[in-house]
Amino acid sequence: MSNHDSITDPLGFARRMWGNMGLSLPGMVTPTFNVEEIEQKIKDLKAVENWLKMNLSMLQMTIQGLEMQCVTLNAVRAMGKMASSYGAGAGGASGNEVVPAANSGNDALKQAALWPLTMLQQMQEQMQQVANAAAEAKKAGEATKTDDPSKPAAKS
Repeated sequence: MSNHDSITDPLGFARRMWGNMGLSLPGMVTPTFNVEEIEQKIKDLKAVENWLKMNLSMLQMTIQGLEMQCVTLNAVRAMGKMASSYGAGAGGASGNEVVPAANSGNDALKQAALWPLTMLQQMQEQMQQVANAAAEAKKAGEATKTDDPSKPAAKS
């Protein structure tokens, strides 16, 4: 009969041994056989996993934000150095004169801040010139057609 008990309960021997010492077997050596307890542990561990993932993503976002801040500050610092060197290089006629770089550096920075606006204005002016030229060419072509229909249109 003892063979039959060991077949249906493979941990019976260990359970009897640990049970005589007053210690519970599931918490000490093997996992529990209670399904609800296992499901609760799974839920708890998944909650911890999600919390850790959230903290990891927050940490990564913080690192990226600091990296962007560092790159921005380095770019501003480089622009300041360029502006101050531009201001110092654009000094007076003689090489002995020293022009304060702060004012010209500030002017250069102000001009640098307006570069995108200036570029957009130049593009708009060029597009307007091309549109005006096309309109004049169209008018000139229509004028030559209406003046003398027997003459071919003049080539530009």
